[in-house]
Amino acid sequence: MNEYATQKIRLIMELRRQGISNTSVLSAMERVPREEFIPPTFRDRAYENIALPITSGQTISQPYIVAYMTQMLKPDLRQKVLEVGTGSGYQAAVLSKLFRRVYSIERFRSLHINAVNLFDTLKISNITSKLGDGYKGWKEQAPFSHIIVTAAAADVPSALVDQLGDNGVMIIPVGPDQGDQIILRITKDHHGMVAEEELIPVRFVPLVQGLAVES
Repeated sequence: MNEYATQKIRLIMELRRQGISNTSVLSAMERVPREEFIPPTFRDRAYENIALPITSGQTISQPYIVAYMTQMLKPDLRQKVLEVGTGSGYQAAVLSKLFRRVYSIERFRSLHINAVNLFDTLKISNITSKLGDGYKGWKEQAPFSHIIVTAAAADVPSALVDQLGDNGVMIIPVGPDQGDQIILRITKDHHGMVAEEELIPVRFVPLVQGLAVES
């Protein structure tokens, strides 16, 4: 057992108590080494149920929120998923255990490069990443049966709704940067009709259009 094993077991038990009941999601959370996605300064806190800072002013989400959003997405190993906001790469790594293929978009070049290198180091081969504008989605690979957005949009991007396939599910936080945000589950039926369901209040960094300008 490595130095994080006991902390990881404790976290998984906490997630169960908080209502994460999907055994595949819990297994994915257990199999992904969260410490690898966290800056060395905070690595000793990798399995605390809290959000932590990463580079470029971004964060790695609280494990409960990662697990909750993933569970509400209703993963399917036969399908592909679009993730908007690669960030540290942790959410994508969790999704990689639950979907046939993960497509992930990041607007910060440094985060994109770091995540790609980390996926390679961890030998995760079913994630395809690109530098791009998440608001525009990934038209070339659409439609997607599942879409997950890991930053809060002021409004639901129409391009993402368009790229959601029939019988598809999208999980997205919506709300202003400094105001109330809520996770929405958006579904599209086989006739293309779209429905929204409000889930839980959250606090995410904002989803910003365009590529990031980095010094």
